Amino acid sequence: YPDFPKKGILFQDIFSLLSQPEAFCKLKKLLVSRAKTVAPQIDVVVGLDSRGFLFGPIIALELGIPFLPVRKKGKLPGKIFTESYQLEYGEDILEMQDGVIKEGQKALIVDDLIATGGTMEAACKLVQRAGG
Repeated sequence: YPDFPKKGILFQDIFSLLSQPEAFCKLKKLLVSRAKTVAPQIDVVVGLDSRGFLFGPIIALELGIPFLPVRKKGKLPGKIFTESYQLEYGEDILEMQDGVIKEGQKALIVDDLIATGGTMEAACKLVQRAGG
């Protein structure tokens, strides 16, 4: 979708895969297979709001490890860590709850795409600040 959500952005929609069970199953197998290559080195799967919530739990369940959400500002209760980041079309803030990652744990961070890398960088900083 050219010029979505703003002019100059080329958006690739992945939701069509979710409406095709065979394609979604193939994607799941691919994601889990890739995750298993690093599985001995990871302790948790972190999914980014919101599409990381579609794939992260599937990977975590298959690996038998916890899934932890990173949310957009104002969505998590309790003590949180926050990190701002730049989007292609603005700025936003991510949050992670304090205490969900134990000191030294390694995380596999899952999102649906990487555009500028800003969201992924913010998530990495949150995981590090949380102790991972």
